[in-house]
Amino acid sequence: MPALYAGFGCRRGCSADALDALLHEVLQRHGLSATALRGFASIAGKADEPGLQQLAARYALPLEVFTAEQLQPYEPQLSHRSAIAYAHSGCWGVAESTALALANLSHAGAALRVARQVRGPATLALACAG
Repeated sequence: MPALYAGFGCRRGCSADALDALLHEVLQRHGLSATALRGFASIAGKADEPGLQQLAARYALPLEVFTAEQLQPYEPQLSHRSAIAYAHSGCWGVAESTALALANLSHAGAALRVARQVRGPATLALACAG
């Protein structure tokens, strides 16, 4: 089973339950297991977001954050470019970019396994190691 890395974007105040519901839904829909998850990621501006911190604690996985500058190299791999995300964060796609960045910390050549999925206030993408 390949290692999976989850990248999240979310609105301020998004609950851990909302993030977890999206994660569970996406894993189930794609026939993937939570046991393959190796870490969660988001953009640096979300480092203090309680929902993301609580989700990471719930799964006993690290939450890594990346600056917009660190995420720029992944723009060509994005399935979608959001002007709204860019206006807020300086990044064209938080979930996909952070999933790819986290996967690349472990293995060069990471690729998106699941393109961005949106559910209410949360966005999720999954990347796998190359």
